[in-house]
Amino acid sequence: MKKTLITSLSTLTVAMLPAWQSHADEFSYPEFQPSQSDFGGVGLIQMPTGRAAPEGEFNVGGTFNDEYHHYTVSLQLLPWLESTIRYTLVQDLLYSEDPSFSGDTKYTDKGIDFKVRLLEESYWIPETSIGVRDFGGTGLFDGEFIAASKHVGPFDFTVGVGWGYIGNSANLTGDKTASNDCNRNTEYKGKGGSVDFDRWFSGCSAVFGGVEYQSPWQPLRLKVEYDGNDYASDFPVTQGGIDMSQDSKFNYGALYRLGNWGDLRLSYERGNTWTFGFNLNTNFNDLKAIWQDEPLPAYQKQTPRPNDDKSELSNEEWLELAQQLHQVAGYENPSIYSDSETVTVVAPQTKYRDRSEAHLRAGTLIANHVPEAKEYRLVETSNRQAITETRIDSEQFVKVANHEYFDAKVEDAAKVDVPQAPQGSLIAASDKDWDVSVAPTLQQSFGGSENFYMFNIGINAGASYWFSDHVELGGSIYFNIYDNYDKFLYEVPPDGTDLKRVRTLVRQYINDNPVRMNNLQLTWMDRLGDNWYSQAYGGYLEMMFGGVGSEILYRPQGSNWAVGVDANYVIQRDPDSQFGFFTEEVQFDPITNRDYRVQTGAITGHATVYYQPQWEWLPNTLFKVSAGQYLTEDKGVTVDFSKQFDSGVIAGAFIAQTNLSAEEFGEGSYNKGFYVSIPFDIMTVKPSTNRATISWLPLTRDGGQMLNRKYQLFSVTDARSPWYGRKAMN
Repeated sequence: MKKTLITSLSTLTVAMLPAWQSHADEFSYPEFQPSQSDFGGVGLIQMPTGRAAPEGEFNVGGTFNDEYHHYTVSLQLLPWLESTIRYTLVQDLLYSEDPSFSGDTKYTDKGIDFKVRLLEESYWIPETSIGVRDFGGTGLFDGEFIAASKHVGPFDFTVGVGWGYIGNSANLTGDKTASNDCNRNTEYKGKGGSVDFDRWFSGCSAVFGGVEYQSPWQPLRLKVEYDGNDYASDFPVTQGGIDMSQDSKFNYGALYRLGNWGDLRLSYERGNTWTFGFNLNTNFNDLKAIWQDEPLPAYQKQTPRPNDDKSELSNEEWLELAQQLHQVAGYENPSIYSDSETVTVVAPQTKYRDRSEAHLRAGTLIANHVPEAKEYRLVETSNRQAITETRIDSEQFVKVANHEYFDAKVEDAAKVDVPQAPQGSLIAASDKDWDVSVAPTLQQSFGGSENFYMFNIGINAGASYWFSDHVELGGSIYFNIYDNYDKFLYEVPPDGTDLKRVRTLVRQYINDNPVRMNNLQLTWMDRLGDNWYSQAYGGYLEMMFGGVGSEILYRPQGSNWAVGVDANYVIQRDPDSQFGFFTEEVQFDPITNRDYRVQTGAITGHATVYYQPQWEWLPNTLFKVSAGQYLTEDKGVTVDFSKQFDSGVIAGAFIAQTNLSAEEFGEGSYNKGFYVSIPFDIMTVKPSTNRATISWLPLTRDGGQMLNRKYQLFSVTDARSPWYGRKAMN
């Protein structure tokens, strides 16, 4: 098979070389930009191309015809890697044969695609990619392809070879008399969601191709493709007896671009079917913050007073410095220490992801107020624990502030190191031990059996009180504003699995308690040594569980790796009571007249390795690998991979593979999900280090589920090697 793939790739590449040596004249035609296919991801209409979008390109789209409604999200995760998530509602079929359960919800297919660029386009070589469609789904659209694309003037030509769904016409290889799929195994593995490598590049294969034309009028482009599929084995045909006959092998399409933020698509496919689509797009690398910020203070040269002491500044002057450090430099409610040599500021940095900006502002303020100081020490804290320290030499800082040489920057005067105890007397300190917060929340899930989209919107109100620098009492209350979880009909999943219901009871917690206590816990946190941090906690730890736990983390200053261990003993909370817990493992579901089990006490926890690789082909990425025991007492490994773009937006995915079989786990076969974390400062007009996270789980199941802990030490210690608080690169 490997030899066959290499041969096919070489043939495609060589076949496109003759006479394709010209490039588009950018003065005659608008710049060519790749566009999306019906299935999501860069392509023609039904068929993919060898093209990759610019790194960071993010597309949300929909495609609609009589048989399928596709909803897609596509992201060019790396310059060479495209990823696509797709939900398809099959219009002619229902989700299940039980109307009392799924009603009129359409059959829903969940698919994940990826495409890897093998060759970049050059004068002679076409851009060439290999990809897999629906590699972890139920097999409705699964297929593989190799495609090569070459740009010639306003035209972009594509030739490719497809297998499976993409190659079902079998115009290259395959015996259609044996079956519509040329004996390709189309049964999905396990309970769906599993990757079946055995059928990759098997069954029918077909040549496909086409051309995309950029017209002189910039918004308009036209497409023609030769389809590699014959639609004889499509799900509506095999399961619903729907006629999807193909009157023509050619599909025709037009795309109208809506500025730089979207496009509309219209195509005529199979010689008998109109398809409409749209896409909304942005680029995560190009998002920029537009702030209304406090102006950068000007350095004011002052002559130190002879035989004067900094401690002789009045209390009002020190308090003014503390207030400006908070408002102008982002050091929230700082404590200030002083002696004859240094001024030390101890505080969390909550305003600037670019710490150089914070250091420059803080250094300027201190220099203006205390010109006698020889060194400025900025000790950054998180949860009142010292994380990192920046030492600024005052003489060198003055040269930077006065721009005494070319490209002077605050890093020239600063050194970041392991934090040390503050020196001198405590001059100013915050007496704010309380903290109150209010934030809107959205919880959502897609592709459910009862309704395609279920959600709840509410407000989370939290408060905390620090008894000392190590002990905090905190909690939060959720106020539900609106939800449609009343359509979530079951308490016992209908596939007969018998795991403890650690997550699939979510409806009871949301519907039965419109006002509920999410969290109420006592937390102890400390820095045990230069590179060691720990915490212990107890109480109501999250919406569904309470108990006790602890975590320890080893994270060297400035290192691209860390290691942590957490261990917890938890009991499942009773959704019918704000403060109660389940005491009986076996519960009864009156809807299905079936018993189900809950968690009445178990140990859960993981050992986790964090690693930010320094590899050129995986820039700005983070791996988190956790091994341990989950809430339903299954054991396994979770791998979390995330990519950070120039703007600070983080996109990530995780999978959790445990010792549960596909039959024990149920639909989906194993736990997996995706998320996007967006810095507040590119959504608001104020600089901020906070983030908003949007997560997506294909299914809510009970296997591979971790405890949702309030604090995670890797996030708390982020300043040691910034990931969540890394400055924007654009």
